[in-house]
Amino acid sequence: MKKLEEYIRSIPDFPEEGIIFRDITTVLQDAEGLKLAIDSMIECLKDIDFDVIVGTESRGFIFGVPIAYAMGKPFIPCRKKGKLPCETVTEEYDLEYGSAAIELHRDSIQKGQKVVIVDDLIATGGTVKACVKLVERLGGEVVKVLFLMELAGLKGREQLSGYDISSLIIYEGK
Repeated sequence: MKKLEEYIRSIPDFPEEGIIFRDITTVLQDAEGLKLAIDSMIECLKDIDFDVIVGTESRGFIFGVPIAYAMGKPFIPCRKKGKLPCETVTEEYDLEYGSAAIELHRDSIQKGQKVVIVDDLIATGGTVKACVKLVERLGGEVVKVLFLMELAGLKGREQLSGYDISSLIIYEGK
């Protein structure tokens, strides 16, 4: 059986020279790779006491929904600003060039709920840090943050110090 890392396609010099893009489409388009990714993420959560899974747009949805389904938990989408139809809470965060904002429905997290946040990748950590702030503003407790991959050279883990973080694959570079 192949290792999860073997399903990731590495594309040199994309989107710019010197960057190695880690492509997850090769995981998704291979049934065994997708199963291995989801099963491995579920394994990371087997001993975690939690109530809901929050996934960040959009690749956090890809992994978060099947994990929630398999574990019998609700899934809550954390979306880009303006995409949710009901009353929301918003958190802005910095990007390399400019800023962005994400939102949760105001009624999506109940006070005291234990939350797992799922995404495909941690790079600089800005998106997930903003998601953590939203969950906590609504009264939730983030008990785990789970990623398929981590680009350790971008130091995103430092943005989330104090939280229980797991990444299935860690690339030392950027």
